Amino acid sequence: MNIFERMQGVFASPKKTLEAVAERPVWVDIFIVLLIVLAVHTYIITPIMQTETLATFKNNVKLQERMGKDRFEQYLKAQENPSPGRRLVNALAITPVSTTVGFLLSSLFLLIFGRIVSTTGVFKQVLAVYLHAAVIDRVLGTAVRLVSILTKKSVFQTSTSLALLFPKLSFTSPAYIMLSQVDLFQIWMFGVLAFGLAAVFKIELKKALIVSYGFYLLKSVVYVGLGLLSRSFFS
Repeated sequence: MNIFERMQGVFASPKKTLEAVAERPVWVDIFIVLLIVLAVHTYIITPIMQTETLATFKNNVKLQERMGKDRFEQYLKAQENPSPGRRLVNALAITPVSTTVGFLLSSLFLLIFGRIVSTTGVFKQVLAVYLHAAVIDRVLGTAVRLVSILTKKSVFQTSTSLALLFPKLSFTSPAYIMLSQVDLFQIWMFGVLAFGLAAVFKIELKKALIVSYGFYLLKSVVYVGLGLLSRSFFS
């Protein structure tokens, strides 16, 4: 299958597609597509995110006390007048690097989880099936979130998770941080990923679902922890 058939297959026939990818683990082309999509997304939303960040930080007395008045004012001035190249740096450097690290670490942890129930499968296979399953969240999910961001003019309050049901919750509240991890596209993605993991590790789908959603749970716990730690920067 070519890349377009594989991307379509993730939605139309995920079991067949992920099994084929596990058997012949091609990943470079889908990796490039994901990076391009996320880079474009970052480029589009950066001005909105900078405006929101500036508005939030202006009233942050605690942050001003920690940084010092002069340094704080310099920071706000830089946010008010961002350099033209910052937007490109975010889109073409920071996002691709952080995304690549995320893909590699996620695949590594999935391989480690898989080793608990199987001795077969290699990293390249796990990476390939993970990247293809990620099309659900990183392409379709990103497109849906982008439409919402452009409509609401807000990055921080945009979500495709359970947090969407509670629009009055602040993005810095513990409830919002926890609810934001129960994301529709993430749940869908890790369910589809189980087909690929079952083929890679030669295990039953039930065990593959445990591996897939077990990693999803661990990742969510880590993100909740990081979200709670970062609250001090916004409140």
